[in-house]
Amino acid sequence: MDVLTANNIVKKFSSHLALDDVSVSVPQGSVFGLLGPNGAGKTTLIRIINQITAPDSGIVYLNGEKLSEKHISQIGYLPEERGLYKKMAVGEQALYLCQLKGMSKTDALKGLKQWFQKFEIESWWGKKVEELSKGMQQKVQFIITVLHKPQLLIFDEPFSGFDPINANMLKNEILELRNNGATIIFSTHNMSSVEEICDHIALINKSKKILDGSVNVIRKEYASDIYEISYDGFFNTLEPTLMSDYKILEVTNHQQGGTIKLEMLNKEISSNELLNKMMQFGTINSFQKHLPSMNDIFIKVIGDTNSVTE
Repeated sequence: MDVLTANNIVKKFSSHLALDDVSVSVPQGSVFGLLGPNGAGKTTLIRIINQITAPDSGIVYLNGEKLSEKHISQIGYLPEERGLYKKMAVGEQALYLCQLKGMSKTDALKGLKQWFQKFEIESWWGKKVEELSKGMQQKVQFIITVLHKPQLLIFDEPFSGFDPINANMLKNEILELRNNGATIIFSTHNMSSVEEICDHIALINKSKKILDGSVNVIRKEYASDIYEISYDGFFNTLEPTLMSDYKILEVTNHQQGGTIKLEMLNKEISSNELLNKMMQFGTINSFQKHLPSMNDIFIKVIGDTNSVTE
């Protein structure tokens, strides 16, 4: 079941076409990566989902219902540009914003105390927001975003302003939310965390969706005919027939073995046949097809799209 479906969304600002017939479906209980370079149209789509702006055409559904004002409280949104009041005390502001989302004061206070303890930030309660660093402010806003347990969470560049330790902490919290049944849209132009966090992705470039699907399926679809093999023994000499079928890209020998990377040249030979041939030269410890990273795929697809449109 899809929690959110956006069908054929078009949005134009003056002479700029921000979204051109974009459709996405976000499966329930997943982390959905909304990817693309800066200016691709990601934030415009997020603003439409949050009803900050409306599409020129197209329809958005939440749990099968056409998106309307009643759904605002069912969506938690952490924007890239933070929106806390700098002169207001952290705890007072967090309590106020949670009540705006429909929580009682008692429930909001109880939940905030638990999250502040979890993040070890109890001492921030009485401080003004302006006294906190950007990363500290982001922790507070993250708590406010998730506390009322909305049906859909949207994180726009959530790691911006975080050091690696706090970014990893937030990544683990996002995965825990997913594992507990939350549905999450994760928007970024940074590919480093996509493979660790996202189950599905949609890639937008120059206002158009150019790729979408399961992360694992996409990586397999874009895999080249390159195999990585770990072995015991030495591949100092390989049969000429093998060399005509495969090209050695890299060999790393260790004291009692090593690794070898091969590119398939003969498309008619299967991976099983390659494995059988390699077993003649040593003991195979691992054998796997090399899968490209999402960063490699991102660069290739964006580059191919730009070359076609230019």
